[in-house]
Amino acid sequence: MGRIGGHAVVIGASVGGLVAGKVLSDRFEQVTVVDRDTLPTASEDRRAVPQSPHAHALLIRGRMALEKLFPGLFDELVRGGAVPFDPGKDLLFHQMGALRVRFPSGMLGTSLTRAFLETTIRGRVAALPNVRINDQTSVDGLMGVNGRVTGVELHGDEFLSADLVVDATGRSGTRSDPWLDRLGCPAPEITTVKIDVGYTTRLFHREPGDLPGGALLYLCSAVPPYDKRAAAAFAVEGDRWVVTLGGWHRAHAPVDPTGYAEFADGLPFPHLADLVNTAKPVDDADARKFHYPMARRRSFEKLRKLPAGYVALGDAICSFNPLYGQGMTVATLEAIALGRCLDHYGVASAEMAGDYYRLAGKVIDVPWQMSTGSDFAYPETVGPRPFGIDLLNRYVRQVMLASHVSPAVHKAILDVQHLMAPPSVLFRPRTVARTLLAARRSPAR
Repeated sequence: MGRIGGHAVVIGASVGGLVAGKVLSDRFEQVTVVDRDTLPTASEDRRAVPQSPHAHALLIRGRMALEKLFPGLFDELVRGGAVPFDPGKDLLFHQMGALRVRFPSGMLGTSLTRAFLETTIRGRVAALPNVRINDQTSVDGLMGVNGRVTGVELHGDEFLSADLVVDATGRSGTRSDPWLDRLGCPAPEITTVKIDVGYTTRLFHREPGDLPGGALLYLCSAVPPYDKRAAAAFAVEGDRWVVTLGGWHRAHAPVDPTGYAEFADGLPFPHLADLVNTAKPVDDADARKFHYPMARRRSFEKLRKLPAGYVALGDAICSFNPLYGQGMTVATLEAIALGRCLDHYGVASAEMAGDYYRLAGKVIDVPWQMSTGSDFAYPETVGPRPFGIDLLNRYVRQVMLASHVSPAVHKAILDVQHLMAPPSVLFRPRTVARTLLAARRSPAR
């Protein structure tokens, strides 16, 4: 693969920015990744990533994509303590009033902390001979002329020239709007869905048999519209459990140990309460809380005028409800799409950016529709309401009920949730027939 430019700059060294750095390293002579935070050398949570201490899911599509970019990454993570699992067999999923039926799906996931994943990927990217990662480096603006971005302005009146700038600044990506405005480029339309999600996390020491049947993960999702709670327990490196409790629309768990345990006691199935009340906490400090008021999507693909030499990626385009665990996977797929577009055009032109945003929009569409559609099961959710969402959610409820007894329906759900298959598989005549028959046998009926 030939080089198409001399220098690329990535703003933000989180997972999306690091993956972008790897993709660009194959296409530019030099890549500089800058981040305003102090980047730790060990697997530590970062101040600039407030969601880092909480339970994170890497979807199986994301794991596979990362493995292709970083060969041997999965084995490296497992050697470091990450926990491989089969989502059909090793996950207890309490949803719509009962547990999904467990079965060997043949799918392979990995459970680990966000900090461990990010640190491992950062080590891989930092080892690339043409990549520099500069922390404690803040970007104050974009350099450019005549609709083309030519670099970034760093705090302290320093400048980095670039043939391409990738904005991976996360939810703070909207601070690039005035930067683009100064170059005569309009800001994208923003869609928000107010969900008022909040959750609280504690770490516990992990012992064999803490969860029934040797399960390695546990998820509990509310029965809308009245019950807004959610919970997760993930086995992670260091023989620990990451236990996250919370929910939608102010159904947030307290941070003090007593209130946290009481929240777990109130969940509809006892497994998580048993774990919280019997496992030994890693420390005695109060739990850590994270508040996420709204999901947000910036529709760059609708803009008619785009600057050359600039694209946004990851949460800077779309930040999902984190309860669905889609963000890291989507950012990875967007970075891969960027690489394909650069290969096709051979230059970071405005036309290349337009095609990239169209591809990124297609990557985003399905997880955005799935997550916001589920959020609208609650009447308190505020935002553009998708047409026919109530009818769709009624059918999805039947699918979830069917998953309590039907391995085939459960497998179809897993394929969709992990972005391995389009949602249309749930509407195939054979799946619809299985769903409607199996839903009648659900113990939650």
